Amino acid sequence: MDDSIILQKVSDLTDEEKRLEDSHEHEALSGVKLARLRAIEIELDQCWDLLRRRRARRAAGLNPDGTGVRSESVVENYEQ
Repeated sequence: MDDSIILQKVSDLTDEEKRLEDSHEHEALSGVKLARLRAIEIELDQCWDLLRRRRARRAAGLNPDGTGVRSESVVENYEQ
């Protein structure tokens, strides 16, 4: 997977996230929309994690294609 594909996915997910957040104007999100928003947040975390690790591998002279997407349980439990 190429970094540009990951960045395009980030852009698409960010656009969708903004549309969902803007769509409910002063109303609570429905259960379905709330679940989708949560899924988008996880996918974004996974994309950013993947990009960081690919860039680190490239900087270390390694093939970035040896990096895969980490699971939700890994990316959502990072210490901030």
